[in-house]
Formats: sequence, C-alpha cells, structure tokens
Amino acid sequence: MKIYRLLSVTLFALVSVFTAWGQEPQQPQTPEQREKQLMEAVDREVQRLGRLLDLEYWQEFYVDSTLTHDFREMTTELEGMQRAKVENTDLYISVQDKWMERIDSSYRRFFTEEQWKKYWKSGGKKAQQERDKRKKK
Repeated sequence: MKIYRLLSVTLFALVSVFTAWGQEPQQPQTPEQREKQLMEAVDREVQRLGRLLDLEYWQEFYVDSTLTHDFREMTTELEGMQRAKVENTDLYISVQDKWMERIDSSYRRFFTEEQWKKYWKSGGKKAQQERDKRKKK
C-alpha cells in the first residue's frame, strides 16, 4: 500500500495520458489544465514530504524543482509514446520507474542521512523493491 501513496503523485501527471490512451475523455484537458493538475500534485507532495521529513526551506525548493522537472519530462516521454501508439503497458511502467529512480537519486543528494532513512522507511524502500521486481521480469 505504501507504494501507492508514493506513486500517487505520479498518477496525477499520468491521468491524461492513460485516459486518452484507453479511451477518449468526455472533455479533453487543455495543456493549461494538465499543467495546473501537475503543479497541484507537486505542491501536495512537497507539503507531504516537508511535514514527514521536517525539510528545510531550501530542501523543499529542491524537492519542488526535482518533481516539477522530472514529472514534466516523464509526461512528455509518455505522451510521445502515446502519440506513437505504443500499446504495451509494461513500457509505460518502465518509463515511470526510470523517472521515479531519478527522483529518488536526486532526493538522496540533498536529504540528510536521517531524512533519507525516514523517507526510505515511509515507502521509498518498498517502491524501489517493486521497481526492482518489475525490472527482473
């Protein structure tokens, strides 16, 4: 269950991609709506990690910057796959896993050792184990 909480932020970035991939939405989202949804998801995750890990202001800035950049890049990559009509869901998941690993790698650089351990125990380790398990398949 912890992996779902950790990846819930990613869900918001991917909603439009998977919705359009599986079925056309009743009202397509504009780029502005997708951007707003992405920024709201990033803000919620920054607040959650800020409370959980007692982050300094500068760390919250780095979390925000990391998530904003990486989620945009991941969304761009996934939308490119969608436009190319890629139907294999495993490929979409592997792209998501790649970006989540990059996010964890960034976090590791600016979290203190204590913060990293707390992050790891709160779901980061479980998420990494799930990614490793999928990678072995």
